[in-house]
Amino acid sequence: MINIKYFLQFIIIVFLFLIFKILGVRFSSFLGGKLLQIIGPAFRSKEIINNNIKRAFPDLNSKEIKKIKSSMWNNYGRVFAEYIYMKNFRHGNLSKNISIEGEDILTNIKKQNQKVIFISGHFSNFELMAMQIDKLDLKIGAIYRPLNNIFLNKIMERIRKKYICKNQIKKGIGGLKELIKLNNEGYSTALMIDQRVSQGIKSNFFNEEAFTTTVPAQLVKKFNIPVVPIFIERYEGIKFKMKVFKPVHFSVEDTIENITADLNKILEKMILDNPNNWIWSHNRWK
Repeated sequence: MINIKYFLQFIIIVFLFLIFKILGVRFSSFLGGKLLQIIGPAFRSKEIINNNIKRAFPDLNSKEIKKIKSSMWNNYGRVFAEYIYMKNFRHGNLSKNISIEGEDILTNIKKQNQKVIFISGHFSNFELMAMQIDKLDLKIGAIYRPLNNIFLNKIMERIRKKYICKNQIKKGIGGLKELIKLNNEGYSTALMIDQRVSQGIKSNFFNEEAFTTTVPAQLVKKFNIPVVPIFIERYEGIKFKMKVFKPVHFSVEDTIENITADLNKILEKMILDNPNNWIWSHNRWK
């Protein structure tokens, strides 16, 4: 029964992708945003989203919370519509829509053949961050979570490997082995640290404990390498500003717990600075 459900979802999404391809990126992104603003709340718990926002912004009133939710769903829908245009963002005319602040940091990493850990969260069109790093010919592997929908996941994996980053590493034990192998070969790692993970540890996040991945901290401890935070912001519809922060160096005495907590603080700052484009529907504090 569940496979039938996933197959129907797959058919609907493929149909929408075909429509988006016909309409062009600008109108498709706009339409996708409006569509998710309408139907998105039906698929995710309003209570979870409201509680998450209140954790970060306890003093917001209902009108301000509603504005953040509306912006979140709009961005969610835009990202969905933009997947069909990943080729254009990488190779075509849309590549000029992405500017990078701190590109010199990436250039130095490449020149020095340095291995780092890139971290971020699900902001704006988050897929573009790994794409930009890969475009600069840095050796990189990106960790991702496969979709539950096995039919749709095949399409998404193909898009990611072909246009975003060819070295896609699945979350889990098998992926961890591949991750260590790539690191031993001099590859950097890119991952999102804002999702709840069952293999993580409880770490402070907006003044409450939340299960958090320890992968960055483990890599720091094993390879003695720095962490490079990255943030991406959407503006004027389909234009993006990507900011690369200076590398964060940890000492050998730092524990997995302390490193993880410090990275959560960096993520918090990103969210507080731009709450409209973060995906608040993750159940981080479950």
